[in-house]
Amino acid sequence: MAMTDEKQSLLDHIEELRKTLLKILIGLVVGVVVAAFFVKPILKFLATPIGGLEKLHAIEVTESVGVYMRIALLAGLLLALPWIFYQLFRFVGKGLTEKERKTILIAVPFATLMFLGGVTFAYFIMLPASLDFLIGILGINTMIRVKSYFSFLTNLLFWIGISFEMPLIVYVLARFGLLKAKVMLKGWRVAIVVIAIFAAVITPTSDPVNMAIFMIPLFVLYLLSIGLAAIAEKQRVKTKAATTTEV
Repeated sequence: MAMTDEKQSLLDHIEELRKTLLKILIGLVVGVVVAAFFVKPILKFLATPIGGLEKLHAIEVTESVGVYMRIALLAGLLLALPWIFYQLFRFVGKGLTEKERKTILIAVPFATLMFLGGVTFAYFIMLPASLDFLIGILGINTMIRVKSYFSFLTNLLFWIGISFEMPLIVYVLARFGLLKAKVMLKGWRVAIVVIAIFAAVITPTSDPVNMAIFMIPLFVLYLLSIGLAAIAEKQRVKTKAATTTEV
């Protein structure tokens, strides 16, 4: 009987996950459709660091279409972020109390702002430094393909935005008892090594200046994550104590 109940519970979770992913996909599609009407001004804005769209060149016939779709997808993702985070947190909070659900829902605007903060940091700080290094390293005239530039740019914006979600991810894991602040604090040396490896993979150049530009804020985010983990642990203890008292 217990085995049947567990199987039924697992199937319910899988079905709920399927519905959540479907809602996320629908929200993303709506975001992309809306963003598609604004791709041209977005392209002009994103091409500003390189000197404008007139500085870029297309070689393949389908190159411009590919870039158009890539920008529409990234812009659509940014538009759909609040909806995506809401659905994810709603799914995660299924087993929580009403008070805990409200606390997690507060994280929706926070998660959105953190991602946008990462994108802003990448565009205004990392991108100019990276372009100066990549284009000026040999001191020769460089003809930049539109596909190459926007692939490089969107990858940079997306992954830096994702990395800025670290504090929130740590908070959620700590809230469920899967991560401890003390463990993170003791492992700060390991964290530096991991951050350095991540920076080497994500940053478009391998020079130490660009890596440091990324590593410093990421390590600050790691320290912030430790503080949030400690807060989450205290909240978890209070919730357990309140539950025990009620019983």
